[in-house]
Amino acid sequence: MTPTRSLLAGALSLAALPALAHTGHNDTFNLLSGMAHPVGGLDHLLAMVAVGLWAAAHQGKVRLAAPATFVLAMLGGCLLGAAGINLPAVEPGIALSVLVLGLMVAAGSRVPASIGLPLIAAFALVHGHAHGAEAPAGSLAGYMAGFVLATAALHAGGLVAGHTLLARASLWVRATGAAIAASGAWLLASSL
Repeated sequence: MTPTRSLLAGALSLAALPALAHTGHNDTFNLLSGMAHPVGGLDHLLAMVAVGLWAAAHQGKVRLAAPATFVLAMLGGCLLGAAGINLPAVEPGIALSVLVLGLMVAAGSRVPASIGLPLIAAFALVHGHAHGAEAPAGSLAGYMAGFVLATAALHAGGLVAGHTLLARASLWVRATGAAIAASGAWLLASSL
């Protein structure tokens, strides 16, 4: 199988997976459930990796600023959700984040930090809100620590993968971004 067909097959197989991150049926909220949450749904997984991939296309401080911005804004959103402060259209916002972050990856360094970082922060806020709205108040600290660790690991994975792919062929990073964006469009259409 050619590399292009392999990438397409992988993207299509990801698109077939359900977004399971927000089932609302988990009654255990601790460090481990927090760590599992970002990798339990396609929407979170793709958004976290996309942030790392986008950061890899930039030089200097942006490489760390993008993941740090996401984590900090996500924590803020978590606290809002846990406090019962509602944000409008959280689930469509999460799906939109996958679409837009995928497009940002596809565009690479052509999306400047002055545009990318505020978008990352806004999307992280809705991702964090979804985390916080699901957690009972008494279990929030361990749960938050868990999803922060998992999120940082996914960002790091995207950053390493992006750096590795960019060193070989930036086309692979752009193609991955396009596949993420296509998944985001599918998630957005199914969330409306």
